[in-house]
Amino acid sequence: MLEAIIVMLAIGASCGIVLSVASKVFYVYEDPRIAQVEWFMAGANCGGCGFAGCSAAAVAIVGGKAAPSACVVAGTEAAIKIAEVMGVDPGTAEPISSMNYCLGGNRAEDRYEYVGVDSCKALNALYGGKRKCLVGCLGLGDCVASCQFNAIFIGPDGYPVIDDLKCVGCGACEKACPKNILTVRTMSQRLLEFNQESGALAPCRQTCPAEINIPEYISQIKKGDYKGAVGTIRERNPLLLSCGRVCPHPCEDYCRRAIEDDEPVSINQLKRFVADYEMNSGTRFEISCAPSNGKKVAVVGGGPAGLSCAFFLRRVGYDVTIFEAMPKLGGIIRYGIPEYRLPKEVLAWEIQGILDLGIKHHCNQRLGVDFTMESLKEDGFEAVFLGIGAWDDYSLNIEGEDLGGCWKGINFLSKMDLGEKIKIGENAAVIGGGNSAIDCVRSLVRLGAKKVYIVYRRTRNEMPANEVEIIAAEHEGIEFQFLAAPTKVVGDDKGNITHLEYLKMELGEPDASGRRRPVPVEGSETLLEVDMLITAIGQRPIVDFKETEKVLADLTITRWNTIDNDPETLQSSMPYIFTGGDSATGASLVVEAVGGGRRAARSIHQLLSGEKVEPVKDSLYKKHINESIFKTVPGVNKTKRTPMPELPVKERLESMIEVDLVISEEDAKYESNRCLSCCRLCYDKDAL
Repeated sequence: MLEAIIVMLAIGASCGIVLSVASKVFYVYEDPRIAQVEWFMAGANCGGCGFAGCSAAAVAIVGGKAAPSACVVAGTEAAIKIAEVMGVDPGTAEPISSMNYCLGGNRAEDRYEYVGVDSCKALNALYGGKRKCLVGCLGLGDCVASCQFNAIFIGPDGYPVIDDLKCVGCGACEKACPKNILTVRTMSQRLLEFNQESGALAPCRQTCPAEINIPEYISQIKKGDYKGAVGTIRERNPLLLSCGRVCPHPCEDYCRRAIEDDEPVSINQLKRFVADYEMNSGTRFEISCAPSNGKKVAVVGGGPAGLSCAFFLRRVGYDVTIFEAMPKLGGIIRYGIPEYRLPKEVLAWEIQGILDLGIKHHCNQRLGVDFTMESLKEDGFEAVFLGIGAWDDYSLNIEGEDLGGCWKGINFLSKMDLGEKIKIGENAAVIGGGNSAIDCVRSLVRLGAKKVYIVYRRTRNEMPANEVEIIAAEHEGIEFQFLAAPTKVVGDDKGNITHLEYLKMELGEPDASGRRRPVPVEGSETLLEVDMLITAIGQRPIVDFKETEKVLADLTITRWNTIDNDPETLQSSMPYIFTGGDSATGASLVVEAVGGGRRAARSIHQLLSGEKVEPVKDSLYKKHINESIFKTVPGVNKTKRTPMPELPVKERLESMIEVDLVISEEDAKYESNRCLSCCRLCYDKDAL
């Protein structure tokens, strides 16, 4: 018995020694983070992440072969926890979802019929498929078959519809689609997407400087989904209340309905309708943001470009601070657009919604005076967006323009907004033909001037101002002196203006802008009796900060005083500085500045993510897809465009109350039904 016990102990000891040696010889180290990462996963082993179960996915994450958000079931909170374990940017934890931009489906015309093929991939191999549109959906459902979560189906109109509640963003549908119309994107990727030549894009959407998905938000209005429409617009434009009031809607110039109907869809009125709907609903619709990545960006200038850049940077995870030289944010849309066009209460509500995302701001802070580029670097800002606007009015460079009673356009409008006392003349003239000139004359009428003139060196047809603004000025009694080029300002012995002298003009050959060049008529000098004159012939940026900021020695300024940059990336000659809006383009549209702010946000994101700052591949920037521009649109029935409701002239001239009003819900439903729901080639012939 004793011998047996001794033998067993010997065997046990021998085994222990062998195992001990083996553990040292054959030891395989396992990173403890693998177990931690796997702990936060769903444990479903569904394979939706592309790996053979949660253990394999955890190994891939720790090995840097997958993102913290690889688990498509566990959700954002788990992804953030995994990011903490890995010590990486939690911004990568954004949820992913699939999107479809093709709205053609059954209405897309066929090039041929082919019986027997039941696969999109196979059909696409036959000269790109049967559809005339080579980028559109083929409708045979490869994407549906690929989805393990029943999150996608072919809808009644013949194109794939994604169920957002079921979609986990695994990417199977994107891989299965041979036409690349299905894309799996995080919110940040969607926000920073830009038009490409291969896109399924309607002409209006190609034209919009902010690249808003116009057919989508109009479709949502048609269905009564006003919250969804606001969200669609806000993916491209955070200033929908402001743009709904002041945008000259270049998108409407390319509306297909106008080709046969003479009157385009009132796209901008529909934008304003849903924007006002949110503001008047008593609540703000939720705006999602990526988790903070801890990186800081400074935005210098709180106008439309700066606000837009700050908005999109914050939404994709950056900590943003705005530095504004004026007492309040808003830039030119606060200090250059009168109350009767854009009420300050409306603007303040819109700006507050942007700041509520967690954006810091400091007003009365001027670059080169109250802070410097060096101080921004010391405070940890890794990139800077310069959206300083165009505040320096051009001069006429004629005798007498500095006499008493003479003003510059933006200077006049900004002082009026700041509440400074301005002596208004009885007979006033405004020189210029743009929107600022119109804003000045319409303000003068409301401030008590008895006679107000616009003096413009070309004809009404060449005026760059919005047509609706010109018509409004005519209704309000403004007198237009066309083909008149100012030559001298005449004053009295007290140094105050008494007359404006101008030469009569006639139109010659077109200049580089396509407008006929005005040519003076000799001996046609004419005196116009006025006691107040405003010059509103354009503005340029003020870049005096470059003189005091030695660190900005390499910042290139153009001969127009704009900050030179790459027009697509908006990166300046100094790699960490970007610029957009009027400081880059000169005085331009608000919606152009909004688009520039978003474009700069994309480039800043590239820079701070360690990527190469480069334009969008196959960019459609300021171009159109040739095949999408039609000369005829067969099958469209003519319908009447919804008129803009406005205050009667007598009522509106008594105060600065808003003139243009919002359309009713009934009119919005009617107008949304006028939309042809255009895509690249197809459109809805049954619309109204």
